[in-house]
Amino acid sequence: MSIRPVKRLIKSKPTREGAGVHLRRAFGFGNTSEFDPFLLLDDFRNDVPEDYLAGFPWHPHRGIETITYVLAGTVEHKDSLGNHGAIAPGDVQWMTAGRGIIHQEMPKGDHVGRMHGFQLWANLPASKKMTPPRYQEVNSPDIPEVRDDDGTSVRIVCGSFWGKKGPVDGIATDPIYIDVTVPPGKRKVLPVETTRHAFAYVFAGAGKFCNASEPLAVPTESVGWLDTKPPSEADNRSLVLFDRGDEVMVQAGDDGLRFLLVSGKPLEEPVAWYGPIVMNSQAELRQAFDELDRGTFLKREN
Repeated sequence: MSIRPVKRLIKSKPTREGAGVHLRRAFGFGNTSEFDPFLLLDDFRNDVPEDYLAGFPWHPHRGIETITYVLAGTVEHKDSLGNHGAIAPGDVQWMTAGRGIIHQEMPKGDHVGRMHGFQLWANLPASKKMTPPRYQEVNSPDIPEVRDDDGTSVRIVCGSFWGKKGPVDGIATDPIYIDVTVPPGKRKVLPVETTRHAFAYVFAGAGKFCNASEPLAVPTESVGWLDTKPPSEADNRSLVLFDRGDEVMVQAGDDGLRFLLVSGKPLEEPVAWYGPIVMNSQAELRQAFDELDRGTFLKREN
């Protein structure tokens, strides 16, 4: 077994999206090959309603999947398939845009004006770019949660972990998307299959992700960390990009630690990306925007 080294520690950066929503971007709209098959992660946590209520009005997607996970407030949504509703705290919306969809997402705060959630974009392989759009909405009670003896808990959105399977299925890149809470002072080792790209995004508390890029002596309770380099400490709004290995080791700080742990099989395909559309070539990208101009973007079943 080998602990994954920390390749990079990144602080999410303030940006604006949609109609002016203030959010923080952990990665995206650059060279995302190290995150393949994932393209973008946004943290849209905000306590000021005027900074998010303008939302994300009607816009298209093609060639990707968007995954929205809400922790506070709600997100009202509609799309060109006729789906509509609200994503409530703990809920997940997994939308496969495929050959084309137009939708809108409008965040609403809770009773004190808080809005908190994440949106992750996952790429689709070339063979699935033009698949029919598909929508999966999962309510919070349907997301399994497993708890270890030390109090560590894991909500499993997608993929299999600790003998449980998440409710989202049929995803081409076979991702694992989990929400992990580690109690104060506890150390945890979490399995991550070697061939996957993996990252963690911390959104509560702080902790140390072991950097095993140099020889590591396994830590014990009496001795503590025995790495030849200091562990990488990540706090709120920090993204940890891991190198290869089959385990992630983390130790929570005094206030505990909560983070998303996401992994997926890299597609290793060319990426042609502009705005909300991601294809494999510039010609495919031009075709998509030409179809938007002509009003032929949405494809119907034969």
